[in-house]
Amino acid sequence: MIHVEPDDPARADVHRLLSEHLADMFATSPAESVHALDHSALSAPSITFWTAREDGALLGCGALKLIDSPPGSGKQGEIKSMRTTASARGRGVATLVLNHILDEARRRNYERIFLETGAEDYFAPARRLYVRNGFAECPPFAGYTLDPHSVFMELRL
Repeated sequence: MIHVEPDDPARADVHRLLSEHLADMFATSPAESVHALDHSALSAPSITFWTAREDGALLGCGALKLIDSPPGSGKQGEIKSMRTTASARGRGVATLVLNHILDEARRRNYERIFLETGAEDYFAPARRLYVRNGFAECPPFAGYTLDPHSVFMELRL
């Protein structure tokens, strides 16, 4: 059975997965369009980080970052560092992690969840995952700017 639980982004196997994630981001997008966080940034107090594991084996990860909300609006979050291992792809791990993050956001009474992902074909499976789960494209948020290499999405909870 696959379990999604809080974890340490600096844990050795997680660190390797996050390093692979960053390398892929820099290989597929211009450096100024890469918004992925490394393991140390994912340890910030405003971020909650989870991994999906089966019998101790790392299958994937994801994070929820509390973002500043405009006055008068409710709490908002951003999904960061969604990634599955190559061996876990196609097994529903990303959906499991995403649902866990969304459930936690609802539990925390967030009103909206945002994310930024790539516009290149490499990111098409991620964009399909988010659309299947109710996300829609939106303007840039939380300090992001328009970028032809980025797709911004939101989900109202």
